[in-house]
Order: sequence, then structure tokens, then C-alpha cells
Amino acid sequence: MTSILIVEDEVAINELVKRNLQLVGYHCTSVFDGKTAISEMQRQSYDLIVLDIMLPGLDGFEVIKHANETPTIFLTAKNNLPDRIKGFSMGADDYLTKPFEMLELLARVEAVLRRTQKNRNYFEVGDVKIDFNSHQVYLNGQLVECTPKEYELLEVLVNNRNIALSRERLLDLVWGYDFERDSRTIDVHIQKLRKKLGWEDVIKTIYKLGYRLEVLQ
Repeated sequence: MTSILIVEDEVAINELVKRNLQLVGYHCTSVFDGKTAISEMQRQSYDLIVLDIMLPGLDGFEVIKHANETPTIFLTAKNNLPDRIKGFSMGADDYLTKPFEMLELLARVEAVLRRTQKNRNYFEVGDVKIDFNSHQVYLNGQLVECTPKEYELLEVLVNNRNIALSRERLLDLVWGYDFERDSRTIDVHIQKLRKKLGWEDVIKTIYKLGYRLEVLQ
């Protein structure tokens, strides 16, 4: 499981970030100051660090010096250009300012993990395995034939697992903004995926909104 170290001194923000990252399948460790963060990084390796800059004791700029090239996202209220330049020059992979939307943080985490090749190149739950490299889907070890759009929709649901997505959002992500709006397109493809994968209870219908891929891992 992908492991993420959260370094944030504001307890409420730390817990919110941790809860949401765990909800989509990441293993998270929380610390609240720079010195403890460095000790934790020396104790074990992580796939990603979500790092505040203004920390008690040692600040985030000092902490990242000890990151050993671990992918890092700065999460901070310091939004001026010199701080951003300094953050990137010290090796940060991304920089998100407070206040922020949780969905944006989740998307940036996913993007950094993919870009740095630290994330798993497959997703597996129950009897279903999705190979992101080959774009192939397996059920009980047997290849499941999916159309290109079925696969794209499945990958979007997996990458946003445990998050409710509206039909409009799914249309944008899979078919694009220029596609003629028809929410029935989503409903038809969801029903096909449910049937092919036996996921009638995994892809949940969210009343008056859309769908959510619901997994615990």
C-alpha cells in the first residue's frame, strides 16, 4: 500500500488530510513538527510527503533537505512567488496553498505519485485486478473484454474511489467537454461494468448525483 507522511502542525488540517487520503486507499502517518518529521523519515521510507512550511522548530524548508528525494507536496499558507520558487528549487514536486479543496489535493497526490512512478501500476480489489500499464481488466484471473470508454470510466472511478462523482463530472473526465450531454451514457456504461465485474454492490448509485466506487483498502 502506498505510504504517505503528513507533516502539518494544525491538528484539524492534519486529521482532515489523513482521513481523506486513507479513505481513498493510502496508508498515512501524521506528525506535527519538523524534528519529528525528520526522525520519522529516518525510521522508514515513504512514497510521498505532504509538508507544511510553517512548522514549530524546524520549518518545511529544513525538513525537505532530509527527504532523500522522496516526492513532496508543500501544503502551506505561504503563497508568495519567492516561497514557491524556493520550494521548487529545493525539490518539491508540487505546491498547494491554503485554503484548499480536498479534491484538488487528492488529484495532486495521485498525479505526483504517477509522475514519480511510486504508485502501484495496478489496482486490485476482491477478484478484480486492473492493470494500468496494459489497460486490461481481469476477473478471477480471466481477461474481461472492455470497450475503451468502459475502461476509461473504470479507471476514473478507481482513481477517485470512495468519492462521489456526478454524471456531469464523469462525462467531462471520460468523454470530454465537447461531448453532447446525455447522462444516460454514464448509466449504460456503469451497468455494463457492474455486470462484467460483478460489482453491483461496489459501484454505488448516489441518489440525484451520480456514482461512487466504494472499496475498503
